[in-house]
Amino acid sequence: MMGNGDLENRGGTKGRGNTYPPTNYSSSYYVESTETQWTSWLVPMIVVANVAMFVVIMYVNNCPKNNFESEGRCVARFLGRLSFQPLKENPLFGPSSSALEKLGALDWNKVVHGHQGWRLITCIWLHAGVIHLLANMLSLVFIGIRLEQQFGFVRVGVIYLLSGIGGSILSSLFIQRSISVGASGALFGLLGAMLSELLTNWTIYSNKAAALFTLVVIIVVNLAVGILPHVDNFAHIGGFLTVLLWAS
Repeated sequence: MMGNGDLENRGGTKGRGNTYPPTNYSSSYYVESTETQWTSWLVPMIVVANVAMFVVIMYVNNCPKNNFESEGRCVARFLGRLSFQPLKENPLFGPSSSALEKLGALDWNKVVHGHQGWRLITCIWLHAGVIHLLANMLSLVFIGIRLEQQFGFVRVGVIYLLSGIGGSILSSLFIQRSISVGASGALFGLLGAMLSELLTNWTIYSNKAAALFTLVVIIVVNLAVGILPHVDNFAHIGGFLTVLLWAS
């Protein structure tokens, strides 16, 4: 995990006039620093909140009761009311569009004509399926914990929220005929922040290629997920641009 060993452990023992840097680190992205390392708690809480919200969505969805099998049978029926919609309807192993819309998915008509601006925020906490959820949360753990350890929960929290809203705004401008959900905008905001931090402190990274490769893999995976139903890459772009505009 990038966040656990990305920065030098500041707990080394100091002698008289000498500093003995700790040698127990496992990350290939070792960065020498004398700044205080924050304890990461916000990012794990965000992950827990997103997982809990997905369980709530599936409970409300209740595929066995609300699916009339026009698109096929519910998937993983042993889960009861938590079972997934037919893959023909939702290939991401998730709920129906109506369930997502009921719980706050981004819908241009409802935001603009229904004055439901709160959907710009609620859609950030919804996911279209297990695949979508895993892609976002694993990426968030890889980059979010590392950023929170270095910059603290306030900065990371502000970036996450503003990028999420920025992604929702751009998504609603370009996707007006279907709903959209996901924390992708917020995630790409953090990716933008990490890329900026990487380029700014380029010389102190011990393994620059590995750090860049990790960022590229995360970006490619999430852009690939962005072509699937209820997920869109405009949210990714919006979140990334929000951080760039803020930084400038």
